[in-house]
Amino acid sequence: MNTKILSSGMYVPNQVVTNFDLEKIMETNDEWIQQRSGIKERRWVEPGIDTTLSMATVASKQALDRAHLNVDEIDMIIFGALVTDYVFPGTGVLLQESLGFSKTVPALDIRNQCSGFIYALSVADAWIRSGMYKKILIVGSEIHSTSIDKTTRGRDISVLFGDGAGAMIVEACADEKSKILSTVLHSEGKGSSVLCLKKPSSNDSPRIQISGDFDLELYPQMEGRLVFKNAVTRMSEAILEVCSNTNTSPDDIDFVIAHQANLRINQMVLDNLKIPHSKTHNTLQKYGNTTMATIPITFDEAVLEGKIQRGDLVALVAFGAGFTWGATLLRY
Repeated sequence: MNTKILSSGMYVPNQVVTNFDLEKIMETNDEWIQQRSGIKERRWVEPGIDTTLSMATVASKQALDRAHLNVDEIDMIIFGALVTDYVFPGTGVLLQESLGFSKTVPALDIRNQCSGFIYALSVADAWIRSGMYKKILIVGSEIHSTSIDKTTRGRDISVLFGDGAGAMIVEACADEKSKILSTVLHSEGKGSSVLCLKKPSSNDSPRIQISGDFDLELYPQMEGRLVFKNAVTRMSEAILEVCSNTNTSPDDIDFVIAHQANLRINQMVLDNLKIPHSKTHNTLQKYGNTTMATIPITFDEAVLEGKIQRGDLVALVAFGAGFTWGATLLRY
């Protein structure tokens, strides 16, 4: 059996936060943010309205509706997020309950940051090929706005991230016209301190400090230039690798969906591979970086806008903290 993408769905909060809004709370400006990242605005949750679970639920129901599926036709849930509703358990089991399953399907929670959707898709593909499951729901749901430093001190990171959720349903299929062709995954742990959130951790005792000076390690940290350089190199390499595995060329690719972290990164990857910019779709300008949710959100929009058609050769590629990265080549 092959693995086919059946449907997708997405959700973003209603609250739009523009670059001009950020000018009011930190020393930054619209021109600087756009030149640095390509981002014009992002969505942030409002307290008491959206949660990681509620966003995932909406995106999942949208994917189910578009696939004309009852929730009990899903055999497996793969869920990913950097920060979940609970410290434990993971949100995968909460999503199983929220969607109203009448059966006890397994739920796997993963944490592979911005490349998480590629990792999740590879796991789903392997399970389907093995015959273990037939229909799998993959969801990435991320809330960053509640854990970033929204002062001038933290602007290098806080201007980049947004909140949102994306979902995709994949199914077993004997059709050779629509299937995942190849996936490659990589990691390089020596880059782990370049982009990270170090605390609270299991090494702290007590895990959360009640008094004393505020620890800046409670906020995300990033060495932007090093991340940028590695992302361009590794994403380009990953696409070439899946092409090599399938005896295809970048010239054969009809469309590319890249992780939405930085517009210049995505443009440089396409330039490296001599793929026209017209063969991609970007959503970071209006949603920012939603880590694991960026690929399903962007894929969903591209399909709805008719940019991706059934039968197209599509490359998905991502790079994130860890470092972790990967790519998938599929026939949609």
